[in-house]
Amino acid sequence: MEFDLTELLPHRNRMKLVDRVVSADEKRAVTRSTVTSRWPLFDGRAVDAMVIIELVAQTAGISNGIERTRKDGPGADKKGWLVGIKQARFARSTLALGDTVEVRAENSFEFEGFREICGIAVLGDETIGEVTLQVMQADSDPIP
Repeated sequence: MEFDLTELLPHRNRMKLVDRVVSADEKRAVTRSTVTSRWPLFDGRAVDAMVIIELVAQTAGISNGIERTRKDGPGADKKGWLVGIKQARFARSTLALGDTVEVRAENSFEFEGFREICGIAVLGDETIGEVTLQVMQADSDPIP
């Protein structure tokens, strides 16, 4: 199945890190992204591994975008905020240019627009990051 990333994510230019959606549904997604010098946290040689936090957030945004589109239709508001990083562990400090990172993100908890998302980033057979994020989804109904 093909996914329109511009419809599912608000990210553009340097902040759009996801290259390809491997699989996705309303609860989980798997993406692949190739590290480039355009990425945030590029220091002239490599990219700081903290970028994995954003990779997990964008990957979760894919599944949450699928749910939002199903519920509110195409063109629905894409707003959501990363409000907390509950935990983050990295097996390396940097990512090399050209590395292809696969990220799996899943909604593990949801209550009234608040979501907790668990994500894992792998490079080949190596787990390079594990992240748990807290996200607040914008209400699609305007405030009366």
